[in-house]
Amino acid sequence: MSKTTVKDVSTEPEPQCAEAAPRSVGGSRAFALMLVITGAAGLLAAWVITLDKFKLLEAKVEGKTFTPGCSLNPVVSCGSVMESKQAAAFGFPNPMLGLVAYAIVICVGMSLLGRARFPRWYWLTFNAGTLFGVVFCAWLMFQSLYRINALCLWCSLAWVATIIMFWYVTSFNIRNGFLPAPNWLKSFFGEFTWVMPVLHIGIIGMLILTRWWDFWTS
Repeated sequence: MSKTTVKDVSTEPEPQCAEAAPRSVGGSRAFALMLVITGAAGLLAAWVITLDKFKLLEAKVEGKTFTPGCSLNPVVSCGSVMESKQAAAFGFPNPMLGLVAYAIVICVGMSLLGRARFPRWYWLTFNAGTLFGVVFCAWLMFQSLYRINALCLWCSLAWVATIIMFWYVTSFNIRNGFLPAPNWLKSFFGEFTWVMPVLHIGIIGMLILTRWWDFWTS
């Protein structure tokens, strides 16, 4: 009499290909809305600056003078920033780069609202893009405060939007294990992500305040 062996498949290991499959992760509704809102704010700033830049160029060709609406005084002077060489760091107006970059951020946020999930490489690439953005903004801040000696309000809006999205995307990657970090750092970002963008923006605010202290207090 022969015996029939029945395998318990519930205890068998998963196929090797399943173990190697990359883990795809989506974001919360709040995270997605943050990306949409900050992307929209940056896109608005880039759009307005681009339009004003074209108007400045047209006025120069016609031998006229154009003053952007956000040029309020010698310090808050968008025109001075737009006409500087730093305003075209890559050979074309900086806001044109922002038109593309912030539009991508909005697309990612809208995809997450649609319950999209992305693999690790996608999130790390996205994080690298926000890192480039925040470093570029830091360079522009330095140039604006200590070389151009003028402040652009629309540029400031783009800076704030970029800083917020960078820290929240970085926090997202750390909490999901896409970026190596100790447990205490994961716990910190899990509870106090807001601290880093607030601190970052606060430092910039203090630099602006102290840079033109005599002007603000006169």
